[in-house]
Amino acid sequence: MAARTAAAARRSTWRSFCPSSLRLSAGSSRLCSSKQATQKDRPVNRSTYRPEPSSTHDWVGPPNSLSNIRPIIYHIPENETELEKRLRNLRQDTEDWNHNFWAKQNITFSKEKEAFIISQLKAKGLTLRDQDGRRRSLNSEEMATFYKSFLDKNRVRHANYNKEWYRRNFTITLLLARVTLNSMWRTVTERQSSKKDGTPTS
Repeated sequence: MAARTAAAARRSTWRSFCPSSLRLSAGSSRLCSSKQATQKDRPVNRSTYRPEPSSTHDWVGPPNSLSNIRPIIYHIPENETELEKRLRNLRQDTEDWNHNFWAKQNITFSKEKEAFIISQLKAKGLTLRDQDGRRRSLNSEEMATFYKSFLDKNRVRHANYNKEWYRRNFTITLLLARVTLNSMWRTVTERQSSKKDGTPTS
């Protein structure tokens, strides 16, 4: 009973989407908040939940706590062609690649941000917390120094990410166009064949 309840709870956090819609990986910055800081230093894992085999839609889960990206499980259609399989695998691989990049980048960002705050407070002769146990913070001008430094240090890394993101999504778009055209051609030929045979089409 407990296992059934847990499975239902997992399903309730996932949402299904029509597989025919084009979904590209998000390429915008996904830096996490300081609340996700250093305790997140563990292997980057994704949910092991998978939709029922009878599912007819793509499934989109809740945002990952490290990457802030929603995981997607792509629907596997019956009689999947090799081209459709190639497209699905590339889309899934791109989602996983995108997740891994931002999860690791956010962990690095949080660690370096924490270290910067501690070093700046130490330079002022202050501890991380005041006498009442409240966490001290830096002002916006002080933090702007860190943000600029982090972006400058990771400029090449982000540029390489953007290049790979565009390359992957350009390939996905081309594959999707080929799959769509093949599907249209298959429909046309099947209708023509059924007319010759005198079999009504749906």
